[in-house]
Amino acid sequence: MIEKLIVLEDIDPVIFYGVNNANIQLIKALYPKLRIVARGNVIKVLGDEEEMCAFEENITKLEKYCAEYNSLKEEVIIDIIKGNAPQAEQTGNVIVFSVTGKPIIPRSENQLKLVEGFAKNDMVFAIGPAGSGKTYTAIALAVRALKNKEIKKIILSRPAVEAGEKLAFLPGDIDPYLQPLYDALQDMIPAAKLKEYMELNIIQIAPLAFMRGRTLNDAVVILDEAQNTTTQQIKMFLTRMGMNTKMIVTGDMTQIDLPASQTSGLVQALRILKGVKGISFVELNKKDIVRHKLVERIVDAYEKFDKEAKAERNGSPQRTQISTDYIELVVAKVVDYLSV
Repeated sequence: MIEKLIVLEDIDPVIFYGVNNANIQLIKALYPKLRIVARGNVIKVLGDEEEMCAFEENITKLEKYCAEYNSLKEEVIIDIIKGNAPQAEQTGNVIVFSVTGKPIIPRSENQLKLVEGFAKNDMVFAIGPAGSGKTYTAIALAVRALKNKEIKKIILSRPAVEAGEKLAFLPGDIDPYLQPLYDALQDMIPAAKLKEYMELNIIQIAPLAFMRGRTLNDAVVILDEAQNTTTQQIKMFLTRMGMNTKMIVTGDMTQIDLPASQTSGLVQALRILKGVKGISFVELNKKDIVRHKLVERIVDAYEKFDKEAKAERNGSPQRTQISTDYIELVVAKVVDYLSV
């Protein structure tokens, strides 16, 4: 009789053990000769050495399955322990599986280009309207790389520029500017594991200013809302890249919240870096929008309004300039008259 401790490292024990511990009870039933006690993320096993080896091997397979698919069903447990290959959850272009076990896949041709660009290059620029899935797909790619142990950490950032209103801090530790990034992570990583990753700084969500002076190695780094960076900020960010690091920069040219007098860092970067080897550029459009069908119509309406407003402005500057010059001339003559 020997005793062994097995630590579940890469998964949420709640998912592994199942609702009301149904999964662990099934495992106990399939190994009647072993005494199995599960506490937290540790499984304590007592029994015959030969039986123990088979048990440990199958637990490793179950843990790997659970880490990949974020779920563990009874039929999968039975298949693996009986020596059968479990039925594949999904084939095709799956990036990762959500916390509910649902596959996260590219949902448009341009999202697929983003996935392919990430595979081929170390830096990817993904430009597109709100709801086109650029940020969500980018985060899914980062989570996959972390799960596959290709990297050691994920770093997510965005510039703290207000979209027309002042934001106070909400309850909790997440900066409200960064909440959308956290929401996407919650879809892909079980809550307990996400909390652990953030406490250990394996996943970091930080304002862009926190990047200064750092060299980022063994990581996937995502800069979201890059259209709101200044020219100095985006240059600072892009030069943080270290060894075994990939960067994804996302932005929407129609949602620049910088003062009109300030040049968007993203606009400048796209112009400067075009043609640089090792950088991929992906443009998404309204056809890639995967939110409510109304979002595409709203984007269309605003595009039409912006075009009309631009045309109106372009048609009237001369009249505006003449009017301004005339006023200045009149003011100058009045001043001259009064000074006589």
